[in-house]
Amino acid sequence: MTNEETTEKEPPMKRASDEIASVASDLRAVVTQKFGDTVNEVRLQADDAKANVAGEVKNVAMSLRRASEEMRGGSPQERTIGQIATSLADASDALRNKDMGEILQAASKIARDNPALFLGGAALLGFAASRYAKASASHATKSASQHSSDRTAEVDAFVSEGNPNTQPAAAAP
Repeated sequence: MTNEETTEKEPPMKRASDEIASVASDLRAVVTQKFGDTVNEVRLQADDAKANVAGEVKNVAMSLRRASEEMRGGSPQERTIGQIATSLADASDALRNKDMGEILQAASKIARDNPALFLGGAALLGFAASRYAKASASHATKSASQHSSDRTAEVDAFVSEGNPNTQPAAAAP
C-alpha cells in the first residue's frame, strides 16, 4: 500500500488532527526561535545601556577627581569629593563587570534592606534623567531651528538668483 492509499483510507478527522498537530509543532518551533532571538536582542541592548551608564558614571567620577585636585590640599571638601569620586569609579567598574541579573538582585536587596536609600537613589536618578532629557531636547531644538533658518536662507538666496521677477529688466533691442 502506498502513502496515498493509506491517506485516502484514513478518516478525515484523523488527517485534520495530524495537520493541526503538524502546524502546532511548526508554530511552537517558530515561537521558540523568535523568543530566543528576542531575549538575545534584549540582552544586547541591556549590555549596551549598562556600558553607557558605567561610562557616564566614570566620567562623573573623573570630573569630581579633577575638581578635588583643584581644591586646597587636605581640606575636608577635597577629601570628601575625592572619596565620592573613588566610590563612583569603583561603582562604575563594578557595574561594567556585573551581569544584569546580578545588578537586579543587588538593587532588589538594597530596596528590601534600605527602602529610604533606594527611594532617594531612585529620585536622584529620576532628576538626573530628566535633566539629561531636557538638555538633550534643548540641544536638539536649537540645532533643528538653526538648521531650519540656514536652510531658509539658502532657499531664499537660490530663489532670488534665478527668479526673473527679481532681475532687472533687460533693455529691448
